[in-house]
Amino acid sequence: MSEPEIKVGKTSSALFDRAPMAPSMPGGRASSSHGLSVTDDIDARIWERIKDHPCFSEQAHHYFARMHVAVAPACNIQCNYCNRKYDCTNESRPGVASVKLTPDQALRKVLAVASKVPELSVIGVAGPGDACYDWRKTVATFEGVAREIPDMKLCISTNGLALPDHVDELADMNIDHVTITINMVDPEIGAKIYPWIIHGHRRYTGIAAAGILHERQMLGLELLTKRGILTKINSVMIPGVNDTHLVEVNRWIRDRGAFMHNVVPLISKPSHGTYYGLTGQRCPEPFELKALQDCLDGNIKLMRHCQQCRADAIGLLGDDREREFALDQISTKVEFDTSKREAYRKLVQHERGDQLAAKLDANKAVKSLGSSGTLAVAVATKGGGRINEHFGQARELQVYAVSLKGINLVGHRKVEQYCLGGIGEKATLDHTIVALDGIDILLSSKIGDCPKKRLAETGVRASDAFSYDYIESAIGALYAAEFGGKPAMPTALGPSN
Repeated sequence: MSEPEIKVGKTSSALFDRAPMAPSMPGGRASSSHGLSVTDDIDARIWERIKDHPCFSEQAHHYFARMHVAVAPACNIQCNYCNRKYDCTNESRPGVASVKLTPDQALRKVLAVASKVPELSVIGVAGPGDACYDWRKTVATFEGVAREIPDMKLCISTNGLALPDHVDELADMNIDHVTITINMVDPEIGAKIYPWIIHGHRRYTGIAAAGILHERQMLGLELLTKRGILTKINSVMIPGVNDTHLVEVNRWIRDRGAFMHNVVPLISKPSHGTYYGLTGQRCPEPFELKALQDCLDGNIKLMRHCQQCRADAIGLLGDDREREFALDQISTKVEFDTSKREAYRKLVQHERGDQLAAKLDANKAVKSLGSSGTLAVAVATKGGGRINEHFGQARELQVYAVSLKGINLVGHRKVEQYCLGGIGEKATLDHTIVALDGIDILLSSKIGDCPKKRLAETGVRASDAFSYDYIESAIGALYAAEFGGKPAMPTALGPSN
C-alpha cells in the first residue's frame, strides 16, 4: 500500500526526493557530512532523547510540533507578569488559554490533532496554571495519552514550588523533559516578582514567599537531575528587576545539572492586566536580550528559538494552529490514524541529514573566508529549515547572526501579518520595520516590490531569490557575496532587488 501524501513544515514532500540517507558512524554518532547529530558537543544518547523535541532541540523545531493541553488551571503562586484571566486569540504568551479542558476532552483533542498533524511529537501540560499543583488533572491526561499513543513524548512546565513532591511519579510515567521557570535565586529580588505563594496550605508573602520558592525550585532541579530527567530552565528577563541577576541564576542552575537555559523577554502591556503591565514596567529591547544571552553563552546550552507559547498552543513553533481544532468541531469518537505520522518520520529522517550537511558546509565556507564582517539576517519560514514563508503572511521572523564564528540562530522577532486579503497594510509594515531594527537582510519565499522598496529605504535589503532553499545555505551564499567570496546568486544583493 502506498504511503499517504503529506507535507513537511508545509513544504512539498517532493523536496525530500534528493535528500540522502544519513550513514551512521561508529559509537552511535552520525557522520559529519550527513549526520543526524545537531552539534558535536551533544552526547549521542542525549541527542536520541531530544532530537524530536522542538523545545529542547533547535534543529527539531524545524520539523516537529508540540501540543499544549490546558488541563491545569489552578496555580500556587502569583507572578507580577501573569494574568490568567486575560485571553486574546492573537496573543502568544505563557498562561493564556481560550478553553480549559478536562483530561477526557484533552485526550480527544490530542487524538484529533495527532491524526491531522503528523509533525506532532510532544504533548505538554503548561498550565494555564501549574502542572504540578493541579497534579491529578495532569496525571489523568498523561495516562490517557500514553495509553493511546505510547511513543508520544510527554513533558510539563512548572514554577517548581510543588515539583519536589512529584519527581518520582514523573520518572515512573517516563516523563523525560521538564521545564521550570526560575527567575531568581535571591529572595529579595524574588519578592519583586512574586507577591505571594501557597505552600503547605498556607499563604506566604514577600521575602518569605520568595525564599520558600527558591528552596523548592533548587530541590526540584536537583531531584530531576538525580533521576536523569532533562530540565530546561525558563527565566523571564525583567529590566531593572532581575536582568543582571540572571547571570547568577545561570550559574546556580548549571551547577545543579540543568540541561538548557532559556532566557525570554518580559511581555507586558497595560491591556494584559498584569501588575507589571499596569505599573509601566518596560520590556527588554531585542539587543538587551541578545546581549544577556551572549553573556551566558558557553556556560550552559542556551535556547534561542523559544516562541513563549500559549498554554493551548498547537503546531510548529511560530505556526500556531490551535484555532483549527475547536473542541466543538471534534467528533466525540476520534479514530487515530498513525499512517501519516509514520510516513512523515521516514521523510524527516531523509531531510534532516540533507539539511545538516548543508548547514555544516555553509558554516565551513563562512569560517574559511576569515572575514571580520558580520550580518544580521531575518528569515520568514514555516519550518523544515527552509525559506518557505511569504513575507506578507509571516507572523514571526527567525534571526541569524553571521560572523567568523559561523551562522547562528540568535532569536526571533514577532511581526504582524502584512497581507490581509491580498492587500498590504501600510501601518502593519511600519510595525514590521520597527521590529527589523538592526537587521541587514530579510529573506522570504516571496515579497512584493512595494514592501521591498520600503524596507530598502530603511536599510534592510529584502530578497526572495533563495525561495525554498535551506536557510544556512542561503545565508552562507549571501555572506560570501558580501565579504569576498564568489556570490552564488548575485541578484539577491543587487540594487533592483
